[in-house]
Amino acid sequence: MTRKEFLKVAGAGTAGAALLGTSAVGTGCSYLPTGGARMNVVVVIIDSLRKDHVGAYGNDWIHTPNLDALAEDSLRFNRAYPDSLPTICARRAIHTGIRTWPFRNWDPPGDEFVGVYGWQPIPQDQTTIAQIMRGQDYQTLLVTDTYHQFKPYYDFHRGFDVFDFVRGQENDLYKPLSLAPKNKLKRSLTGGPKREHMQRILRQYLANTMTRKTEEDWFTPQVFTRAGELLGGINEDSPPFFMVVDVYDPHEPWDPPEEYVRLYDEGYESTAPMTAPNSTSGWLSEQQLKRMRALYSGSVTMVDRWLGHFMDEMDSLGLMDNTMIMLLSDHGHAFGEHGYAGKVPEALYPELTDIVFMIRDPRGKQAGKTSDYYASTHDVAPTILGALGIALPEQMDGQDLTPLLEGRDPAPRPHFSFGYDDQVYTRDDEYAMISRNDNYGAELYHLQSDPGMKKDLAKKDPEAVKRMFKEYVLKDAGGPLPNY
Repeated sequence: MTRKEFLKVAGAGTAGAALLGTSAVGTGCSYLPTGGARMNVVVVIIDSLRKDHVGAYGNDWIHTPNLDALAEDSLRFNRAYPDSLPTICARRAIHTGIRTWPFRNWDPPGDEFVGVYGWQPIPQDQTTIAQIMRGQDYQTLLVTDTYHQFKPYYDFHRGFDVFDFVRGQENDLYKPLSLAPKNKLKRSLTGGPKREHMQRILRQYLANTMTRKTEEDWFTPQVFTRAGELLGGINEDSPPFFMVVDVYDPHEPWDPPEEYVRLYDEGYESTAPMTAPNSTSGWLSEQQLKRMRALYSGSVTMVDRWLGHFMDEMDSLGLMDNTMIMLLSDHGHAFGEHGYAGKVPEALYPELTDIVFMIRDPRGKQAGKTSDYYASTHDVAPTILGALGIALPEQMDGQDLTPLLEGRDPAPRPHFSFGYDDQVYTRDDEYAMISRNDNYGAELYHLQSDPGMKKDLAKKDPEAVKRMFKEYVLKDAGGPLPNY
């Protein structure tokens, strides 16, 4: 299937295709070259990308042709969850292959504390996947605009030969607040229970982005463009490479070029809801929530377009034939579902918890297939090492998912549990249960009849709540959960 044919099948439409371009990953199988060449690895992390906003996962109204094409070339996981969240917690697991939850021995990073359990630098006694790959004579490359990782003591650049930080996202202290355009700040909606905090973030963001002129100046285009440029020097004499491309969009503030927003909403004339206070959504009108969803959806489509440019660059360099690609998100975002807007620890519902996760093997193994295995962020590093035949360090507790690429079963996971701050989530094939660390305020949902988790059955079946907390949560956590 050609790229143009795929876009037609994907339903981007004439207008959508004109905006998005024809970039998409081909669906044909490819094979490792002979002569013992080692496979390259690219990990793409997309922050806050909701699974239900991607066409390959069933969405029929958002334009994501490049993500959909990559899914057609990949093994796609239907039941993938973060080991823990939010941003830093999930990335610690990705970079180390070690669970961050249940946040034992948590050491809050002083002035940088954001009020979330587990938010801390990578511990010095944990080895990163970049360190291991460099020890195997791989070039190691990191390109990101996820600004939390820029501070040296967070240590996310450890093991990378090259790390390119694109400055200015969200609350990155990049430019003086006085540079924020006052007229645009007035047009940005701030309200709810965290109004002053939202204003501070928007002022910083607007100051950081005041000099943008063309789409190429937005953060996502910069990240994918710089990543492609780093690969431009790769040739047949170069050592294999391991690259992490970590994109902060579609994390808030949502501020994509207007042509992306018009795909999903037209005629809105009020103040723009560019960010959410991570709280209940009752202070927002339905019109404001609709606009917030449109801004987010436009950001998703912009990310998809520039992912396609990056894939095209890899293709033109002849790298697709020998490169494994793993793409995943760290969590989602709520837009009024269940009465919340943002990333609220108590709101561990599908819009926040269900993540995108796919693996493209260059030999075409399991291309276009899906798996119901409970994949997670701490499985990334073990899977890379397993695919390359590199022994896993003893401290890694994630699962090597490569048996699934061979049509075999990895170690069984009949259920999965994870945490966000002082809240826990667990599920099996039948039920999902969420509660506080001590099981207070538990909610129970029957997933077959209620996949959106709308009808709480905890009062009707307290024994199921107790069983799941004891046999799943406490067992997975290795004992009682910390109470800070």
